[in-house]
Amino acid sequence: MTLREHELRHSRRAQRQSQKQKRRKRKLTDRRMERRQLALTLGNQDDRVLTFIEWCALNGFSPRTGRRILASGDGPVVVQLAPHRMGIRVGDNRRWQESRARGGEAA
Repeated sequence: MTLREHELRHSRRAQRQSQKQKRRKRKLTDRRMERRQLALTLGNQDDRVLTFIEWCALNGFSPRTGRRILASGDGPVVVQLAPHRMGIRVGDNRRWQESRARGGEAA
């Protein structure tokens, strides 16, 4: 392989890598927008029950982390919707978040 061929190959590799990074960044932005939209939709509806997946998305963590938080006993109050289906009320989530706040007084 000549030096020129090596430079061209490296250049293509760099372009692909750049495209991958842009796609990744776009996915993160889409997730943030979904989370923001969900928070705006909920507003002050304290009694509305979020599905487990909605609760995870609202708080910005994965379902695996959500299960770990609930299993530890430090999570919000869970509503058992069916034998294998759980939910979290918006108000319970808000109180749980307030209890986890650091550096200031809880309201």
